[in-house]
Amino acid sequence: MGDISLTTAPRTNLLSLQRTTGLIGRTQERLATGLKVNSAIDDALSFFKARNLNSRASDLLSIKTGITDGINVIKSAIQGLETTESILKQMKALAQSAVSSPESSTRAKLASQFNELRSQVDNILEDSSFNGVNLLKNSTASFQSGADILTVKFNERTDAKAINQLIVSGMATSDFNTIVSRSVIATGTAGATTVWGQTGTAAITAINAALRAVDSALITVRQSAQTFGTRASLLEIRRAFTENIVNTLKGGAADLVNADLNEESAKLLSLQTRQQLGTISLSIAQQSEQAVLRLFS
Repeated sequence: MGDISLTTAPRTNLLSLQRTTGLIGRTQERLATGLKVNSAIDDALSFFKARNLNSRASDLLSIKTGITDGINVIKSAIQGLETTESILKQMKALAQSAVSSPESSTRAKLASQFNELRSQVDNILEDSSFNGVNLLKNSTASFQSGADILTVKFNERTDAKAINQLIVSGMATSDFNTIVSRSVIATGTAGATTVWGQTGTAAITAINAALRAVDSALITVRQSAQTFGTRASLLEIRRAFTENIVNTLKGGAADLVNADLNEESAKLLSLQTRQQLGTISLSIAQQSEQAVLRLFS
């Protein structure tokens, strides 16, 4: 069969009705997806610009996760140092009690308690890690290698000159030794107990040496905690900044492609009314052709 020819009036009305139906379909898609630009066909410039903005926002979200991990690593170190400070204070109190105690047996018992607390300092520093990173102790090698190093990136760049990052050095071996090794009373628990349990000036001399070692360790702990606290504050600032940048990027992308649902709903109602009128108009246009059939009836 050949094509069916339509007169001008029905064809015009049919074309208008088809266009209205197409607009209704597009409006319904916008309402369903919430987007006025669903593909490059709708608006290539806005589509690809929004994609680039969202891609950078995604990269910065990964950066934000790394910053959060870095903050937790530093917080773990600070918590370890704060706990260590509490133990050192107890050790200092024990040593001060031993100095004022006249009985050698009492000093020997205090020495045993002192050394027990000192061993806990070692354990706490070793356990102050997060996600395998320990700023107070090297988590993969010996103490003599120094503590781990934390590197936190602030942007998504990969070229060396453009990388913005913060490198947080862990506790130096000398600082670690100040906290752990120099707070030992003597060469070992047995030796320490023996020294503190002696009579005369030897015990007092040993106890005073332990007090000086604890005071030195306390200074190191407090200074290290202050340094790590400053780094954590900086990372908190960078995390907040990154969050704001991500929100700005996502907002910019949304402005480019998101649909105004109120406006699209109003358009849909108007288009449905137009569709109904178009159907009526097409029917009226066809009535003139039906009049020809009556001539043969």
